[in-house]
Amino acid sequence: MKQLLFAAIALFSCSGAFATVKPNSLFTDNMVLQRGVAVPVWGTASDGETVTVEFAGQKQTVVTANGKWMIKLKPLKEGGPFTMTIAGSNTVSVKNILVGDVFLCSGQSNMGFPVRSIRAIGNYPKVSEVIADAANYPLIRQYRVPLKKSEDIPAPIADAGGKWFVCDTTTVKDFSAVAYLFARELQKKIKIPIGIINSSYGGTACQNWISKDSLEANPTLKPILDNYYKALAEFPSKLAKYKENIEKTMAKYSADSATAVVDKKEMPRKPAAPLTPAERGGPSGLYNTMILPLAPYAIKGAVWYQGEANGGQGIQYRTLLPTMINNWRSLWGIGDFPFMIVQIPGWKGHQPELREAQLLTYQKLPNTSMTVINDADDTLDVHPGNKQPVGERLALAAQGLVYKEKIEFMGPIYQSMKVVGNTIEISFTHIGKGLTAKDGDLKDFVIAESDKKFVPAKAVIKGNKVIVSAEGINKPEAVRLGWRLCPQVNLYNEEGLPASPFRTDVAK
Repeated sequence: MKQLLFAAIALFSCSGAFATVKPNSLFTDNMVLQRGVAVPVWGTASDGETVTVEFAGQKQTVVTANGKWMIKLKPLKEGGPFTMTIAGSNTVSVKNILVGDVFLCSGQSNMGFPVRSIRAIGNYPKVSEVIADAANYPLIRQYRVPLKKSEDIPAPIADAGGKWFVCDTTTVKDFSAVAYLFARELQKKIKIPIGIINSSYGGTACQNWISKDSLEANPTLKPILDNYYKALAEFPSKLAKYKENIEKTMAKYSADSATAVVDKKEMPRKPAAPLTPAERGGPSGLYNTMILPLAPYAIKGAVWYQGEANGGQGIQYRTLLPTMINNWRSLWGIGDFPFMIVQIPGWKGHQPELREAQLLTYQKLPNTSMTVINDADDTLDVHPGNKQPVGERLALAAQGLVYKEKIEFMGPIYQSMKVVGNTIEISFTHIGKGLTAKDGDLKDFVIAESDKKFVPAKAVIKGNKVIVSAEGINKPEAVRLGWRLCPQVNLYNEEGLPASPFRTDVAK
């Protein structure tokens, strides 16, 4: 009889009848809530349970339906710290809450790159100084979305399962360097709390961050899903073949390594087992687990630093990135919120078409900016460690784009061209106080006639334009700047912001 009673109690408990009131993990100690807009607050509880939320003089009540509840706080004024009380069959107190501006910071490894790994160049502070300085910014908070490995495209989830951290000399070490330095520079200017939601995952392609419906709805993107499912089906045999040949593969690696040592040549890469195409979520996987559960948390805007994993797919990226931005904006349902793009810098695997796709996205979509960082490191590392100028320039972008300050917040952007005799006259937007050449004459310009045989060009600044020409080019038709793997662009505006690489003959 006792066994039956215990079984009945267990079954009744599992049914959710006694489920406690629980806020989503976004609403936990140390969070930052967005000022100036309606603020959704949500979580779970038993069906039919009445949940009351009290915060900053507001009190709202809702009845739980299908195990879920949500209220919307009226617009809040910046400040804090505050405490939120969420009550039903139990009471939850959420403490040390600030109200300010919240930014979603996403992308792949260069967004996830932690503060502790900064490699300062030139006059920028060393990483030890950056970490020590973090004690001055307790008004900056980070919510880190945990990473999950997959065996197939993961199903959508309701709670990302992350946690908010107050910025100090210990926690800042694992903050996203780009997100933290952006928040730090911005906080200095606007003097209010800043929340950063760090949703980034190394080695991930843009399509991983887009909903399946959005990919399927676009004829040029649907093949991404088809190819993924094909690769997933072929993976077991690919892995089996690797295991079958592992002894021969490792023996060859050992022999090649020994030869490289003797010949003083670059060491070969150590063989590794193939990764399942689904390991980092696959197409739409990170949307399901790292973006969808964040909405509709009230945000001010987003920062996106990604493109390396799509480095050879520049033409496709012209569709991928706008699709993703529109997808996220539709998900949040708050209009075309500000979206700040970091243009990936030069590296041996970054084709110029990828940077062009980012430029075209900025030019195509409203309420966007693009931050150029080709000069932010003096190495050819895919993970440039000098993140401080990236954060500073993103903060400028926010000041201009988000807060509408009358400042120049981007480098020169190609606008139009005009053939004048045997020269081409290039006009730009974002010229600021004027164009300038850094460290000598302008370089990395090339010019061509109709045969598209580009040759090095002479480029000079004349007023707010650049005049491009070359000996032997009598009927010029096109100009390109920095159109190669590792551009060396030295065209800036007087505000010290570099120009984006471009070509006047944009491929259709």
